[in-house]
Amino acid sequence: MPLYHKLGAFPQKRHTQFVKPDGGFYYEQLFGTEGFHGHASLSYHVHRPTQVKEILKSYSVEPKIAIGKNIKSLLLKGFELKPADDFLDSRKAMLVNKDCTIGLAAPRKSLTDYFYKNADADEMIFIHKGKGKLRTMLGNIPFEYGDYLIIPRGIIYQIEFDTEENRLFYVESFAPFYTPKRYKNESGQHLEHAPFCERDFILPTELETHDEKGDFLIKIKKEGMIHEVVYATHPFDVIGWDGYNFPYGFSIHNFEPITGRVHQPPPVHQTFETATFVVCSFVPRLYDYHPKSVPAPYNHSNIDSDEVLYYVDGDFMSRNNIEQGHITLHPKGIPHGPAPGAMERSIGHTGTEELAVMVDTFRPLMVTEEAMGLDDGQYYKSWVE
Repeated sequence: MPLYHKLGAFPQKRHTQFVKPDGGFYYEQLFGTEGFHGHASLSYHVHRPTQVKEILKSYSVEPKIAIGKNIKSLLLKGFELKPADDFLDSRKAMLVNKDCTIGLAAPRKSLTDYFYKNADADEMIFIHKGKGKLRTMLGNIPFEYGDYLIIPRGIIYQIEFDTEENRLFYVESFAPFYTPKRYKNESGQHLEHAPFCERDFILPTELETHDEKGDFLIKIKKEGMIHEVVYATHPFDVIGWDGYNFPYGFSIHNFEPITGRVHQPPPVHQTFETATFVVCSFVPRLYDYHPKSVPAPYNHSNIDSDEVLYYVDGDFMSRNNIEQGHITLHPKGIPHGPAPGAMERSIGHTGTEELAVMVDTFRPLMVTEEAMGLDDGQYYKSWVE
C-alpha cells in the first residue's frame, strides 16, 4: 500500500523519546513487512506491547484435504455454508495451496470476546452480505456490501457487525497484497489509466486508545495453529502512528471497468496482486463495441494458474445456473469457457450487470473436505452439449 497515512500523536523524529503528559514514556513499535525492506509503520503505545501473561492452549485449525491433486472443475454452493456464531469458527477453508487459503464465512455475531491476529498471512475479506466496523490497533474502518478489507499480517483486530446475516469471501495470503504495478508510477502514485485511485481507499479513522490493564485474550493464528495468548494490557493502546503498513478498505463499486472494441482479457479487471496470485473484480460494464464483437469470453486454457470465481450479484452471462455465493474452480491443465449457448446469447448485448471476484493462483489448489460438502458434483460436465 504505497500511501502514507497517520493518526493520533507521535514525535517529530523517529526512535526518539516520546514523553507522556504526566511523565513516563510511550513505547515505540516498528510494524513492518518483509524484514526491514517492505512497507512499515511506527506505532506508539501507552504500555509495552510485549507483555504476555499466559499462553492458555494451542490447537490445530489446518484444513483437511479431500483432493490433493485436482483436475476437476468444481461448483461450490457457498450460501449453503451453515452460519456460526463465532467469527473464527465460521471461517471455513475451501481451496488451499502453499501460498494462500481461499474460504467462506457466515458469522452471526461480532468478534468482541477476544482479539484476533493472523501472524502468518495478510487477509483479504470481501463483504458479500453485512455491514459493520473493523476495529484494529491502528484505527477503525466502516464496511458494507461490496467492500474489500485488506488486513496486513500481525494486525490485531476485532470485527463488529450491525447485521446477523453476514456472508464473507476471504483469502489469506502468505505474500503481501499490493495494487498492480502497472497502475502506478515509479513513486507509487496511481496513474491516469488505473481503474481506481487513492481517493477510493477507505483509510483507518477513529483511533481507539485504551489505557487498561487486566487479562486480554488474543487468538493468534500461526503455522496452522491457534494460540490463545493472554496479554496484560489492552491491545488497542496506540496513541498515534504513521507509515505505509496498515489495514484499509476498497469498494468493488469504485472499480472503473476498462472496455474495448473487442473482448478484453481478465488482467483488465485486476484489483490486487501478490507474488503468487492475483485478484480481479468483475463489475457492471459496457460490452465490446466492434460491430462483430462477441461479448462472451473466449475459451482459454489455464496453463499456469487455477482460476477461482466467486459470484456476488447480477446476471452471470458466461455461465448457466449460477447463483449468488457460488464458487467455480477451473483448474490448470484443461481449457474452459462459456457454457453451451452463452456465446451465442451474448451477441448483440450492450452491457452486463454482473458482479464477481476472481482469484487466479500460480500454483494448483487443493480441495478441502469443507468444500466437497458444498460441491454440486456435476459442474465439470457442464460444457457437454
